[in-house]
Amino acid sequence: MKRILILGGTTEARQLAGKLAARADLEVTLSLAGRTESPVAQGVPVRAGGFGGARGLAAYLKEADTDLLIDATHPYAARISANAAEAAPQAGVPIMALRRPGWEPVEGDRWMLVDTVAGAVQALGAAPRRVFLALGRQEVAVFEAAPQHHYLIRSVDPVEPRLAVPDATYLLSRGPFREADERALLESNGIDIVVSKNSGGEATYGKIAAARVLGIEVIMIRRPSQPDVPSAETVDQLAAMVDHALEPDAERGV
Repeated sequence: MKRILILGGTTEARQLAGKLAARADLEVTLSLAGRTESPVAQGVPVRAGGFGGARGLAAYLKEADTDLLIDATHPYAARISANAAEAAPQAGVPIMALRRPGWEPVEGDRWMLVDTVAGAVQALGAAPRRVFLALGRQEVAVFEAAPQHHYLIRSVDPVEPRLAVPDATYLLSRGPFREADERALLESNGIDIVVSKNSGGEATYGKIAAARVLGIEVIMIRRPSQPDVPSAETVDQLAAMVDHALEPDAERGV
């Protein structure tokens, strides 16, 4: 029985955990950061909360006798990805990553690229605008620096405390989101600009497609850099790599 720890928080992580857990020779644990109050049922044993940095994660890997670490966190979870890449060699555990491809602009898109959420605040400009923030509740507080705008804020869990701005609407919802519904949302709220991370995947792409159709500008926050570890773009591709990673070094030709 080989033990696998998956650092999750994404749909793909849950799918990968289910796929690997169906094998009789693997024992899979899924680790979640614990930021979502009511996470989707995962179907495998779950560990919630942080590890205490790279050193804490390395200690956990050793204590749990882990045979393989898989980083399937969100593309913007830069800290945990860096910690994972550092912890795995400390613990002598192979590591691989599931990395969902980012979105690419197509004809009709009006993207303004920025590096950070703070950069997105600046990119909104001084004139009041009607802004759709689709960032998650942890990132929206910085928009208090631009209180002149109206904000439509969508999140899975409530934003607490609410923003100290005079005009904000809050929407609790969990994806996936269809393009037609996103278009109706943008139109009914008079949105003239969208702020988004380049999350990739289909579940949240509807707002990007809807903005294109409506001619709405999108401030797109670039992805952070990611560690150089063996990786795959899909669940099936990564699942196919697992056996190779679990082979002894001599058999892998290392």
